[in-house]
Amino acid sequence: MKRSILIHPDPRLKKLCAPVVDLSDALRSLADDMLETMYDAPGIGLAAPQIGVMDRLIVLDCEKNDGDTPRPLVMFNPEVIASSDEENTYEEGCLSIPDQYADVTRPKEVTVRWMDREGAAQEETFDGLWATCVQHEIDHLEGKLFIDYLRPLKRQMITRKMVKLKRELARS
Repeated sequence: MKRSILIHPDPRLKKLCAPVVDLSDALRSLADDMLETMYDAPGIGLAAPQIGVMDRLIVLDCEKNDGDTPRPLVMFNPEVIASSDEENTYEEGCLSIPDQYADVTRPKEVTVRWMDREGAAQEETFDGLWATCVQHEIDHLEGKLFIDYLRPLKRQMITRKMVKLKRELARS
């Protein structure tokens, strides 16, 4: 089931998420809903707080070229356990901050540990777009948005645009 995506500024997007302690069918179903919502948006990642759920859950799939085999990942309690000194800069966007993009510099490679939908521990090293995406989504679980990496003036400008967009959406 497709879910509604919260638009910044929304206080839930700035909150710390609770760890998933007990993996339930409801949480697996939530993960499926999040994947459907992400693909429909369309996006390459989505974190639970973006749909108003304050659990440490993210979904991502950075295989976005035609002909690529989809690789949907569901991560409960993801955490970066190692990151490279080398950095990459990508133009990031966010489904909660539609049509706004900015360059963000992050570690080029990260190793992430998480629990999969069956409750098994997983660990993988990501680089390039995958590394940027997984870090961006984990940031959401910490109440951090990509615009928090920007200079205050740019961040305020984007926030004002989002306030205006929310007003327009409320009227329609």
